[in-house]
Amino acid sequence: MDLLSYTPAHEAFRMRLREFCNTRVTPFVDEWEKNHLVPRSVWQEMGRNGFLCTSVPREYGGMEGDFLYSVIALEEVARTNHYGLDAFLHSDIVTPYIQSYGSSDQKKKYLTGCVTGDIVTAIAMTEPGAGSDLSALASTAVEADGEVVINGSKTFISNAVSCDLVVVAAKDPDEGNPYKAISLYLVEDGTPGFKKGTAFKKLGLHSQDTADLYFTNCRIPVENRLGEKGSGFVKLMKKLQQERLLVALLAVVKADFMLQWTMDYLKNRGSGAPVIEQAAKFSLVETATEIKLGRTFIDKLIMEHMRGEDVAIQTSMAKYWCSDMANRSANTCLDICGDFGMTEKCPIVRTFRDIRAFPIFAGTNEIMKNIVAKQMGF
Repeated sequence: MDLLSYTPAHEAFRMRLREFCNTRVTPFVDEWEKNHLVPRSVWQEMGRNGFLCTSVPREYGGMEGDFLYSVIALEEVARTNHYGLDAFLHSDIVTPYIQSYGSSDQKKKYLTGCVTGDIVTAIAMTEPGAGSDLSALASTAVEADGEVVINGSKTFISNAVSCDLVVVAAKDPDEGNPYKAISLYLVEDGTPGFKKGTAFKKLGLHSQDTADLYFTNCRIPVENRLGEKGSGFVKLMKKLQQERLLVALLAVVKADFMLQWTMDYLKNRGSGAPVIEQAAKFSLVETATEIKLGRTFIDKLIMEHMRGEDVAIQTSMAKYWCSDMANRSANTCLDICGDFGMTEKCPIVRTFRDIRAFPIFAGTNEIMKNIVAKQMGF
């Protein structure tokens, strides 16, 4: 029995999005991968069709849907086998900061655009000298006379080139406690002192724009702070549960995509040496078992997350295990593909490249294990 209960409305949403992906996404993925960018028009089409920011309240143009709509949106876009249309980052990781912590004015100003795709968002935490350890942030934010002056740089920021709005984590240089020093700020594209770098050339994620962001005496109104001063670290920690859960889900969906494609390939390519064919079947059985175990764990966590339970430790477990499992699955599937698995015509090649970053996203897998180890008393 499936753990998650989808309503007819959920299924209708899935079918609409699947058709959209089949006609407006998949046929253009190769072009986007070559150009290293997804056109803005596609984001806006997603928004006009109600596929972005599904949890946003109706008063701001959203559908006020439950978390299962986010799950469906991630699954269907992930099965297009690319990572450039990073809709789940925009819809379910960045926009929720505004939805949860924004003032009434901030919500009115930004949420409608996030829903329509006219505003694409990014979150800027990682720095050249600070990754998973947020206490090591060097970017500063000095508040005075109704303004905030931000200085510093951020690196490996997803949606960096496309973004219209960035949630920036920066520290008060006069606050001695590094965790109480962090605040979150909303910075719009075009703000003087805010500059975007050039998109990186990466191993994978070719159609996703990832770049550095630079802040040089970047001045914004103090009203652009999200919540109370010094509350940034707590806000980031609270939102990481959903982010890590979604990354774990994405890993399982990608692994399942590779499994299904490889099964079809093995069945249709004709018989080979009996011993080799038997070994391939056994490898796929092992992969299918791991995917089923991972998906069952994820679905349980989705249920608990929707009930508002604290499953931060479990999502840390799921994030590291599922992202490692997806990479194991990629290796298995490529082995079964043989020589074909060394060519760009094999779709698993792209997936293999893309998921290599999953153990790094949302906190490295080593950090995930450290979080769990502390809970275990080590």
